[in-house]
Amino acid sequence: MGGAQENTVHTVEDHIREFGDEVTLITGPPLGPEGSLIPRAEKSGCNLIILDELRRNIHPIRELVAYRKLKKHLRQLQPDIVHTHSSKAGILGRRAAFTLKIPCVHTIHGAAFHYGQHPFLYRAYQWSEKLAARWTSHTISVADAMSEQYLAAGIGKPENYTTIHSGFVVDPFLATDTKRDEQRAAWGLSPDDILIGKIGRLFPLKGHEAVLAVAQDVVNQCPHARFLFVGDGILKRQFQQKIETMGLQKHFIFTGLVPPTEIPGLMHSLDILVHTSQWEGLARVLPQALIAAKPVISFDIDGAKEVVINNETGFLVPRNDMKGLTESLVRLINDRKLRERFGQTGREKFTDTFRHQTMSRKIRAVYERILDS
Repeated sequence: MGGAQENTVHTVEDHIREFGDEVTLITGPPLGPEGSLIPRAEKSGCNLIILDELRRNIHPIRELVAYRKLKKHLRQLQPDIVHTHSSKAGILGRRAAFTLKIPCVHTIHGAAFHYGQHPFLYRAYQWSEKLAARWTSHTISVADAMSEQYLAAGIGKPENYTTIHSGFVVDPFLATDTKRDEQRAAWGLSPDDILIGKIGRLFPLKGHEAVLAVAQDVVNQCPHARFLFVGDGILKRQFQQKIETMGLQKHFIFTGLVPPTEIPGLMHSLDILVHTSQWEGLARVLPQALIAAKPVISFDIDGAKEVVINNETGFLVPRNDMKGLTESLVRLINDRKLRERFGQTGREKFTDTFRHQTMSRKIRAVYERILDS
């Protein structure tokens, strides 16, 4: 369960409901701790096929079996078009479609080769994407930055790419949350406390270390600052120990793992969203926060600048610029009117852009263009 997966299920649901299409969804088993979207996919009315071999971790024999099964299913289905998502499934799926002469669209949710990756893996994924581009009828990117990175690596031509932002259900983020004060009180917050949220798995490269690195300076200047970490993961205990060492236990709240349906309520409880991931295509929490009328501070990575417009919807900080991150946090903490202005501007700019219906209509137009050609 994640942004790419929710994007995919929205695409399935909308093409069945809005256009009356027959849709088959081929996916691997739901093995992650975040939960499963399988029940939702089953309710969509699609033909759901789960391939046990189609898993995140690379395993050569398993990939070969998955590829053969994909080809078998596609040969039987004879679809008008194939749409692949994610790196490994995208490579296997595109190759299978190409060998069967079926047009194939691929969505880049985040570059397969990226900052912080082992050099061998970086080069291997880059080579694989160059090869897979030959099998791809068209590529959809969730941010202009993704297309730019692939083109800079010599993958495809500009006319091969279309940017379609990853949509979601926006209404819960627009709604006025009557439980905001109740939720904040349950965390022991006072009305004067400013709550800064970081939403994401507690994993390497997700950037929680940057928040911890500036927390002491921020609290020294703004004693009413509080930090909320939404999510769970292997680094939780390490982060908690660091917080204890700094003596900042009362300034940090950990929610643990929460289902996606609770994110809007948690977002409404915040005053500021901070996003310090080291790499990410275009994190959905950025437009979600802005649609909830919350200002955002983000490292200037990948597609972040496409929604975090500096001094307009938030502050964009160079990656790992701790001084800039501290200054941005302190400024927003101390300026309520600026927080409100940034949040309202973000809501006005991006609400319609990130509706999943908007996304699906644009995807449908790509399908039609490919089939017409």
